[in-house]
Amino acid sequence: MNVIIVEDERLSADHLSLLLSKIDSTIQVLHHFESVKQCVEAFKNGINADLIFLDIHLADGNSFEIFSKVAIETPIIFTTAYDQYAIQAFQVNSIDYLLKPIGIEELRSALNKFSKLSQQQHLQLLTQLTKLTATKEYKNRFLVKLGDSISSIKTEEIHYFISEDGLVLLVNKLGKRYPVDYNLDQLEQILNPDLFFRINRKIILNIESIKKISNYFNGRLILQIDHLEGDNAIVSRDRVGDFKGWLS
Repeated sequence: MNVIIVEDERLSADHLSLLLSKIDSTIQVLHHFESVKQCVEAFKNGINADLIFLDIHLADGNSFEIFSKVAIETPIIFTTAYDQYAIQAFQVNSIDYLLKPIGIEELRSALNKFSKLSQQQHLQLLTQLTKLTATKEYKNRFLVKLGDSISSIKTEEIHYFISEDGLVLLVNKLGKRYPVDYNLDQLEQILNPDLFFRINRKIILNIESIKKISNYFNGRLILQIDHLEGDNAIVSRDRVGDFKGWLS
């Protein structure tokens, strides 16, 4: 069986590929795409496979945008980090999904279940799910790696993101730092703007992380935030107005 993986987190894509090979060595991953744009271009050019693993949230938007731009009839298994209410919606409509971080038995079960669906049933379920997810959903967990350990971190556990030495690091509330496969511009698109704000060119922070706000020279603001000091804790002058609006 030939499959396509659509996933903007390299670690997640590699993890899924490894699990697939363990379940069935004949499964071949033909392509790995990271964005809506890449998918649309590839399918317009006639690419196809037996099965697609499709992440709901991609770096450049919601993956359901793909279906409004190109016709895809290939069966799909969704991968998602949705909250429980959305998972329940999947279950009610009998949609196959994998909740990150993906486990091998969950993957095996999804493959078995999906193999029993007819093409017509698949298209009906895909239509139902597209309607359910018409409103924008934001990323609510990140898969991270530290050494040989893989963890799933919920967004409410994130203190801030920092761009440092060519890497973007996720910092949790304990001050632990993990590299992520996103730049700050991409994170601004997939994080809930009610909870996260980019205060300068290096930092996106969680509103719950702010302990104190003080005026700073040259029209800027300085924040008191655990594990963040110096220039990194300063709201740049051109962002002060938006920052105050965000707080209110």
